[in-house]
Amino acid sequence: MKRKSEKRRPESRKKRFAAQREEAEPKSDIYISIISDQLYFAILQQKIKSTADRHFFCIDEELSYENFYADFGPLNLAMFYRFCCKLTKKLKSFTLAKKKIVFYTCGDNKKQANAAYLIGSYAVMHLQKTPEEAYSLLVSRNSTYLSFRDASFGTCMYNLNILDCLRAIYKALQFGWLDFSQFDVEEYEHYERAENGDFNWIIPGKFLAFSGPHPKSKIENGYPLHAPEAYFPYFRKHNITAIVRLNKKMYDAKRFTDMGFEHHDLFFVDGSTPNDSIVRKFLNICENADGAIAVHCKGTRHYIFTKSTLIGCYMMKHYRLTASETIAWMRICRPGSVIGPQQNFVEDKQISLWSEGDVFREKMNEQENGKLAVTRILSGVDDITINGSNKNRTSKKEEAELYSDNEERNGITQGDKLRALKSKRQARTSTGSLSQEENKIHTRSSSQSLRILLQSSGPDASDNRKRTRTSLPANSVGGSSLCSSRLARSLGSMHVVASDREPVCCESSGCNRDTAANAGSTGNLPNLNMLQAPQKSLHTQS
Repeated sequence: MKRKSEKRRPESRKKRFAAQREEAEPKSDIYISIISDQLYFAILQQKIKSTADRHFFCIDEELSYENFYADFGPLNLAMFYRFCCKLTKKLKSFTLAKKKIVFYTCGDNKKQANAAYLIGSYAVMHLQKTPEEAYSLLVSRNSTYLSFRDASFGTCMYNLNILDCLRAIYKALQFGWLDFSQFDVEEYEHYERAENGDFNWIIPGKFLAFSGPHPKSKIENGYPLHAPEAYFPYFRKHNITAIVRLNKKMYDAKRFTDMGFEHHDLFFVDGSTPNDSIVRKFLNICENADGAIAVHCKGTRHYIFTKSTLIGCYMMKHYRLTASETIAWMRICRPGSVIGPQQNFVEDKQISLWSEGDVFREKMNEQENGKLAVTRILSGVDDITINGSNKNRTSKKEEAELYSDNEERNGITQGDKLRALKSKRQARTSTGSLSQEENKIHTRSSSQSLRILLQSSGPDASDNRKRTRTSLPANSVGGSSLCSSRLARSLGSMHVVASDREPVCCESSGCNRDTAANAGSTGNLPNLNMLQAPQKSLHTQS
């Protein structure tokens, strides 16, 4: 009996070691990037538990993009805010101060792209990295990310990459469009809902994109529609003085003008691109408006995509954004913006709008210096003849045809399809605090492959430290009863205006800018404690 047991023992050991080797060998690449001395980004094959000296966390299931068709990102402004709050709290946590913090994703290519966009944007916003520096931390010779695509159901005509999004974040910070110390995430999530108006600020204090009003408030095919009067309280509070309608007539403009708002009609066909005359008139309206401008198309989110094209023209002219930066920022503020040929239109207009912007600023400087007596740019001046008549003025008959909506009633546009898709979605639940889902990140067993990748000098121990109850700052509104009351589902809930309380702030991480020298790539599986240089990603293949 003793001899038999001795013979069996080596076989048992062989099987055990073989199983360990099989678990240790990854099926495909494992990628890890050093963002700062304490912060790492990893692409793994499966979820993993935290250890005694490393804290792992993932948001694949917590922050998810709601696609219309084949679009999958980038994640919107509220999700970026919540990610920043979550990560900032971890970096400032006393219990995690001596741990390596590893933000990882184990999702598909789309999840990987969104995760890389989040951590890269965080590096730009809180670690003072340039977009190019942040992007270089995310890529290596053997790593690529899927490009974001538009929300149309046709063939993809324009690819938006992560670097475009990082540059958009950088420009938004420069121009003051992105300031999380003033950002109210609860208000953003409240008003982006269809029952609460379905609108977002593209440039705070300047451009609001919103769902087009209807003659009366009602629910049509499960989609809430709002009368003009429903928007008055919010518009007055936020100094919106002009409304621009880009679709055919669906309500009487006098309902706005009688209440002191300016109203302009600039119609062009759904899904198409505006002609030069419409672009010029839109820019003149915006340049002469006393307050903010609310722009809408038909009463669905899809038609916001059309209006974003004109807003993008203004951004390129007056802020010299590139076409890709413009599209990226609009999609971060309002997912799905700019579709199909509109993407190429924005790209084609970039150079000419930059030139027009240079001329505009030069004239404004001359005016300030007293060289010009002009105090206001005339809207539509190119269309006025010497006798005061307007050659391009439409007749009453033509105007009636212009506002005839028989075409929209008889034909189904891409916007109608998107509207039907959105109306079928279940009501989105409040995101609240992310910490409630945090326990789902951890699996029943650690990934042996990552143990080899991140092996420390001593044996790994499970992380038994007490976790904080919430992943947001102490003053965060996530999960509060106020959030539940404000996110009402009735049509009348759109009249609920954000309270005048102090906005929720997302504190900066306080991490110092990384100045370590670049490190060369290596094919070995390194120890985290041995990784010195944050400027080079470490990538390995099985």
